[in-house]
Amino acid sequence: MAKNGFTTTILHSDRRASVEHGAIHKPMHPSSQYAFSDARELAAVFQGKPGFTYARQGTPTTTALEAKITQMEGGVATVSFATGMAALAATFFALLKAGDHLISSQHIFGNTNSLLGTLADLGVIVTVVDATDVDNVVAALRPETKMVFTETLANPGTQVADLVAIGAWCKEKNLVYVVDNTLATPWLCQGISVGASLVVNSLSKHIGGHGNALGGAVTDTGLYDWSEYANIAQPYRNGKPSSWGLTQIKKKGLRDMGGTLAAEAAHRIAAGAETLALRMDRACSNALALARFLSQHPKVASIHYPGLPEHPQHVRATQLFGHRFGALMGIELIDDVDLFDFLNRLKVLILATHLGDNRTLVLPMAQTIYHEMGAERRALMGISDNFLRVSVGIEDTQDLIDDFMQALE
Repeated sequence: MAKNGFTTTILHSDRRASVEHGAIHKPMHPSSQYAFSDARELAAVFQGKPGFTYARQGTPTTTALEAKITQMEGGVATVSFATGMAALAATFFALLKAGDHLISSQHIFGNTNSLLGTLADLGVIVTVVDATDVDNVVAALRPETKMVFTETLANPGTQVADLVAIGAWCKEKNLVYVVDNTLATPWLCQGISVGASLVVNSLSKHIGGHGNALGGAVTDTGLYDWSEYANIAQPYRNGKPSSWGLTQIKKKGLRDMGGTLAAEAAHRIAAGAETLALRMDRACSNALALARFLSQHPKVASIHYPGLPEHPQHVRATQLFGHRFGALMGIELIDDVDLFDFLNRLKVLILATHLGDNRTLVLPMAQTIYHEMGAERRALMGISDNFLRVSVGIEDTQDLIDDFMQALE
């Protein structure tokens, strides 16, 4: 059969895997344990044969979702988690040890920044750099360096890392290259296309899309040779080396840490994923129209959106994302505008801390998610006291523009 397009592949993924009774969706499996009629078969599954034993390590429902994410990212395999943060934490804690060195972009999600602080407390050496220029990453190399981490599209400043150049350098130096693809999504940019070893997605965001389920995933692109990675434990050095990294993440990060994705959430995310491309196209179109309008408004000091020509990485974003620039933007209002009064005047936008929803969401950054990191760190990230994060949804474009207009005026 000829290879289908992105949406067709995801829409028919379950059906083509021979779902029971001709259903077009994989059914939800809420069972905590899975029984065997043959004791040898039970032992074989514990020793690595595909199958299900205890739901903490996965269910037929999560497996079906993982197949969809693997297809989206063009990878070889995926492991799912209860949240995107659980997926990130599992990746770091399963693959790094005290004394190892991690190079990270400084333009990252606030909770990810906090997670890196925890890693440092446990003995992992963390160097934070401006990853929009590969030279800054190269300059941070140490003999102990094991991994490089960045986001494809940064939250909340929308910086676009030098993704392709970093990927090529990581390949040259045999480093694990971890990319958080949550905001670009595999519809705009597959991690494999920039040379990523592992791709993390928060399924709670655009992939699920409806704000009704939490989830996360780690996908192995198949580009990294895990036989060269010293931190793979001996029990997981069995079979094809291409599976070793994800096996260790699943065993140490999922089985041992317990951040399991529930079957009901997986079922909802899988259904939401079917319309990712349609929703992202609409949200990206809305975001570009809104950014263009706000960039001309006298009460807006600056707009951070890769679709605008003045964005520092506009050309790079165009090359990577193909004239779709994501649904996230940062808005800095002039000092004369009272931030909270403005927010309270909004009628369509929702005051909420989430991203990638069908509805447009807005949040003041310095006073919420980034409050605990302090003014000095916020300044380094370019987050002023009047900085707003807007996650643009699929509403009618003019309604979003009109809402900003009335709230500002």
